[in-house]
Amino acid sequence: MVDDEPNIVRTVRSALKVEGYDVDSASDGPSALDKIATRAFDLALMDVQLPGMDGLQVLERARAQGVDTPVIVMSGHGTIETAVQATRLGAQDFLEKPLSTDKLLLTVSNTLELSRLTTENKKLKRLSGVATGLLGDSSVMRELRERVRLAASANAPVLVTGERGTGKELVARAIHEGSRRAQGPLEKLNCAAVPADLIESELFGHEAGAFTGASRMRRGKFERAHSGTLFLDEVGDMPAAMQAKLLRVLQEGELERVGGHEVHKINVRIVAATNRELPQDVTDSRFRADLYDRLNVVPIHVPPLRQRREDVPLLLAAFLPASCEANDRATKTVTPAAVALLAKHPFPGNVRELKNLVERLVILTPDEVIDEQDVRMVLGASLSGGNDGYYRAGVSLREMLEAAERDLILRSLDHHKGNATHAARDLGLERSHFYKKMRSLGVRRPGADDSSEADDE
Repeated sequence: MVDDEPNIVRTVRSALKVEGYDVDSASDGPSALDKIATRAFDLALMDVQLPGMDGLQVLERARAQGVDTPVIVMSGHGTIETAVQATRLGAQDFLEKPLSTDKLLLTVSNTLELSRLTTENKKLKRLSGVATGLLGDSSVMRELRERVRLAASANAPVLVTGERGTGKELVARAIHEGSRRAQGPLEKLNCAAVPADLIESELFGHEAGAFTGASRMRRGKFERAHSGTLFLDEVGDMPAAMQAKLLRVLQEGELERVGGHEVHKINVRIVAATNRELPQDVTDSRFRADLYDRLNVVPIHVPPLRQRREDVPLLLAAFLPASCEANDRATKTVTPAAVALLAKHPFPGNVRELKNLVERLVILTPDEVIDEQDVRMVLGASLSGGNDGYYRAGVSLREMLEAAERDLILRSLDHHKGNATHAARDLGLERSHFYKKMRSLGVRRPGADDSSEADDE
């Protein structure tokens, strides 16, 4: 409460305290600015006429300093111009004096609720931002993002392939959001999750009475995706009979609802995804060759995580704060040795498995630092995939050797608390050679910046 009239401050303070609010006060502009800039208030009631600095100046300077505390401006000489100016400076509402207690309490309640909803919306956007981004700085991810960019600029069907958990749906969403259809809907159908006798209705819709239980007309995914994108996930699991009907709709650009005779024109872009080997399914007559050709106009393959292990630290940095926030945990950090250990894991579930693992570590680690032992306890026997050590099926010798060297260097640095000289001596390497190894493997000492690394060399 910022006002230079003690009687008003006492009255407002009493009214708010009855409703359960804690109230602090200031009687002039400078002290108000000092308090609002140094303490986290939920709300500020700000009079316009203040000694030293008026309320609108306090508001303007607070916003310039990055203070986003909601502000309700009050004035005994209120005009429309003052209210408009206050709103432009970032005030949430305007009250005229003399204050009505009922109106004051209602305005305070509404402003606090709006602030809560705004904060919650920002939080959800931060959390979803992790889920929708194609994270990674490896060469394969840079190539993937460029391919997605090129695909998004066209209208041709896209077939996204890759193992489970690699982020095929993220690619589909990125293609949609980067296209001219971004303002249109993005509809999704998991072809493996819908019973075979219902998938036609899900895609094309149905008329009332078309089958038992169809009490009213229902539009299908194609119609709901008009002027947008339809994402067909696990398209390789689509029943054979449905494949022929889908091909006809894609070729003709029109459909009939189940039980209906009216033809409906559609304008939909198809992005399909699968973790199956569709060329082999075509050879084995499990998937129609003509439908495969129709869907595979722009092929995009999403690489498995084991082929871009250098992205693990970046993914960890993105997932960790989001997992802490989502699970009401204090912000946690991960030691370099723990990161190296995670990078060795084969991750058959790919990025989805890593995201789930980070959440498990956040929940099960009581301390604010996640170390190597915490990772070992969570991963258990799956850490090394048995007794294979650094061996990984399908991974080249060079990649396995680099992973082993990176792990050993990080372990040594962690053991010697970031002292590179001691770590080099421990591994029997010349100091200059040790730094070259670190640079080539992308290893940095905890807390060191580029300039300090260069100076040490």
